[in-house]
Amino acid sequence: MRGRIHRSAFAAALILGVAIAGTAAQAAVKTKTIEYRDGDATLKGVLAWDDAVRAKRPGVLVVHEWWGLNDHAKGRAVALAKAGYVAFALDMYGDDKVTSHGDQAGAWMKQITSNIEAWRSRANAGLAVLKSQPQVDAGKIAAIGYCFGGATVMQMAYAGADVKAVVSFHGSLPPAGEEVTSIGPRVLVAHGRDDAFIPAERIDAFQKALDRVKADWEMTIYSGTRHGFTNPGASGYGIDNLAYNKTADERSWAAMMKLFGEVFR
Repeated sequence: MRGRIHRSAFAAALILGVAIAGTAAQAAVKTKTIEYRDGDATLKGVLAWDDAVRAKRPGVLVVHEWWGLNDHAKGRAVALAKAGYVAFALDMYGDDKVTSHGDQAGAWMKQITSNIEAWRSRANAGLAVLKSQPQVDAGKIAAIGYCFGGATVMQMAYAGADVKAVVSFHGSLPPAGEEVTSIGPRVLVAHGRDDAFIPAERIDAFQKALDRVKADWEMTIYSGTRHGFTNPGASGYGIDNLAYNKTADERSWAAMMKLFGEVFR
């Protein structure tokens, strides 16, 4: 189905628990830091996988929030490994850049997003690392992102990245430009109804651009939910619009897992 908008929370958090519990008994999740390059930039991402599984399996690229590659993104990679995937939490900034200050995070993000081609190249460098891992079925890849990372995976979709699905969690929803004529991957967007960073006009433009290219997309809007709703530490940054929402976090994760079950079967 194309262009489905779900505007109420759905009771599917159980799916997440089953997906993780089903692999917990055999799980031997390992992580390692991988250094790689994009042009002159030296980057360090974190790979997570279940070492007890010998067969190749789908891979998931994880793109961090504007704070940099912090424990939130790394933790999501580990959770995906427990659920049976190989996950790579990429590094969009390099030089071990991580901050808890909004002004600094915004400056770093702007350096990346000011040049769309360079922005996409940086993301695709991480995608190449994931696809090259011996545990990964390179024909079964998805990309997920949080905040700035959500916008990043949308840019990957617009540029024709070879992925089966992209998932944006509380992303900035950049509309596809007129040069975009098709979008290959399935698109899932999880958005907070009370996210003051994203005006209604942008949501409308984003959806209309997806419709223009006949993308296969879904958007779930969670009531009573602000920006950063997947990050348990969101309120600690001292920004009014940031707040963790456990219900929205669990339900959006369950929706992602359901999507992966469909595109990777």
